[in-house]
Amino acid sequence: MHEILNNPLIRLIIVTVALLLFYKIVDLFLKKLLLRLTGITRTSLDDEVIDILHRPIILSLFFLSLIFSLPHIGLKDEAAFYLKSISYTVLVLTWCITLIKTSNQVVHHILSAVKDETGLRKDLIPLIKNISKIIILGTTAFFFLSIWKINLTPLLASAGIAGAVVAFAAKDAMANLFGGISIFFDKPFIIGDYVVLDSGERGEVVTIGVRSTRIKTRDDILITIPNSIIANTKIINESAPIPRFRVRSPVSVAYGSDIDLVEKTLLEVAEGNPNVLSRPSPRVRFRSFGDSALNFELLCWAREPSVRGLTVHELNSAIYREFEKRNIKIPFPQRDVHLYKTWPGP
Repeated sequence: MHEILNNPLIRLIIVTVALLLFYKIVDLFLKKLLLRLTGITRTSLDDEVIDILHRPIILSLFFLSLIFSLPHIGLKDEAAFYLKSISYTVLVLTWCITLIKTSNQVVHHILSAVKDETGLRKDLIPLIKNISKIIILGTTAFFFLSIWKINLTPLLASAGIAGAVVAFAAKDAMANLFGGISIFFDKPFIIGDYVVLDSGERGEVVTIGVRSTRIKTRDDILITIPNSIIANTKIINESAPIPRFRVRSPVSVAYGSDIDLVEKTLLEVAEGNPNVLSRPSPRVRFRSFGDSALNFELLCWAREPSVRGLTVHELNSAIYREFEKRNIKIPFPQRDVHLYKTWPGP
């Protein structure tokens, strides 16, 4: 019996079986305890994370215990090295898969909990998941090479050069990516908003992507703007903070007109238009005495920016018709020309 126990292979088998039995009991106890703790919280994220983590934790404890037991088993150095390296490799691969699953759940849960009116979340969630996956896989490859004692100096030098080249080539793409992320969190506009660009174009936001934002003008022309430019330029959002839009209609009437009748007529025209809101109520302002006319301005609020052009057209048409009915004159510039006869000299 003593000779059998002195055999390193038999010792390894006994230690492995004992560790398996011990950590199976620990696994059952830990699972019940953690399930009770997660049942107290309202969120489901901790349940999902624990469901992913508890098996890798038990597996890690088993392999770590096995690794620390190797010096006492009496294996040869070469066998111990390979067994230890295989154990560390299994641990690294296990945690690589576990971290990818956990990061996917956390990213999906956090971004899904953030209110998104930009429509950008459907692009950001898979993008951030892929970026985190690449980082985890790169770290895993580094640990794998370290475990098997592969010289990393040439690889790190090559990776540094390649990284600098890729970073230089992808600087615009990265700028657009971070611009899209800033739009997602800052929400300067959302899909459906009417915006005015710094260059003067005006249109409706139809798409917000990771790389660019698309705006459709009133002429049905699609303008694509990189997010890096959007994030660093002045954008006027006509739909925020409230969707209504103020309409200003300047009107001139002839001197001698009944200004009370002019004001009453303009208010009636505004109140009769279906696109004009009753609150805030329309108002009329007597702005100035012009060279040939009295200058008024009708101020009212359209229900949304998309009907601004139509509302201005309908208001101007109705004002002209009502002025004709009520004999309110709209003047035009007039000049008096005086001719003098010049007498010939002596």
